[in-house]
Amino acid sequence: MKKKALNEELLDAASRVINTKGFSHFSLANVAEEAGVSKGGLLHHFPNKRALIQGQLNSVLEKYSRSLEEKSALDSNPGHTLRAYIDVSLKDPEQMEAGLLAAIATDPELLKPVQDHYLIWQKRVEEDGLDPVLATIIRLAIDGLWFCDMFGLAPLDNDFREKVLDKLYSLTRNNE
Repeated sequence: MKKKALNEELLDAASRVINTKGFSHFSLANVAEEAGVSKGGLLHHFPNKRALIQGQLNSVLEKYSRSLEEKSALDSNPGHTLRAYIDVSLKDPEQMEAGLLAAIATDPELLKPVQDHYLIWQKRVEEDGLDPVLATIIRLAIDGLWFCDMFGLAPLDNDFREKVLDKLYSLTRNNE
């Protein structure tokens, strides 16, 4: 297996451990077992748990950003960034994982890349062709729904959730 492919498999295995067993079972030994490699093999690619978490975070942010760019590029009308943000955040929820956020919450320094990405996304939202205040309110609503979905906080039933998404989409088209 190539190094990049093995790195991705190790990161996927770490996600599976967190998502299926919970963060309390997130250990190098459990990730190695899940990936079907020795602990030494895992340590060759990720020398410690923190490095593995950083690798996961970088991978998730890269995939999320790439998806956001790809979706945003398909539409040039005002609000296109927000519509892409809705799609990537709420239609493709596997992009960001609750377990990963729980993991990085154990070390606030690991949140820095996420904070940096949010600053970039916020700037893009403000320059999306809509009123920047309205655009920010929409982004915050998207983030709020994402957090509710992720942590099971007063989850919306499917019909009502679709109505909320339809309303968010319509708010991104208020200038069209």
